[in-house]
Amino acid sequence: MESIKEHWEHVYATKRPDEMSWTQAVPQTSLDLIESFGLPVSAGVIDVGGGDGRLVDGLLDKGYTDITVLDISAQAIERARKRLGDRADRVTWMVSDIVEFKPVRTYDIWHDRATFHFLTHGEQVDAYLGTIRSCATSGVVIATFSTDGPERCSGLDVQRYSESTLEERLSTGFTKMGCLTQDHTTPFGTQQRFLFCAFRATP
Repeated sequence: MESIKEHWEHVYATKRPDEMSWTQAVPQTSLDLIESFGLPVSAGVIDVGGGDGRLVDGLLDKGYTDITVLDISAQAIERARKRLGDRADRVTWMVSDIVEFKPVRTYDIWHDRATFHFLTHGEQVDAYLGTIRSCATSGVVIATFSTDGPERCSGLDVQRYSESTLEERLSTGFTKMGCLTQDHTTPFGTQQRFLFCAFRATP
């Protein structure tokens, strides 16, 4: 049986960005929510499940100097590094399954667009949330499929969330700042409804 890592390595080895539903030219909502915390560009930001997405490009363009991109797929990381060229050296790249990730430092902002909803088992969710609580010192920006979003993505089941259920998941250690829904138009013209939420860490 194919492992989850093998699944994602195959996806990134066989599909171009314009063949992946989550591709965004400019992840403006994520960038806006990260900036809503009012932190300096020296703040540590980790993009969980960042793949070869373009949040890192936007953060670099805005002058952020402490950026980490984590993904389960080494293929995805390599694609992002090649796209960025010399700028890739200004980013910390990590290959890890998020449920096995053991951070060795803290981050001011934890960003996740479309990773959390792939965790469909309780123990996976608990491991993920425990990691967030251990290392996100200022806040979390998280986006999942909304309750009226897709039930599956990239051949895998997902867990859809409402504002209240996502808030409940992060109620220990974080306070909701705000949420919004957004219809993402995929590169092939279909619509996916996302729920974006920002949470501030509580003492």
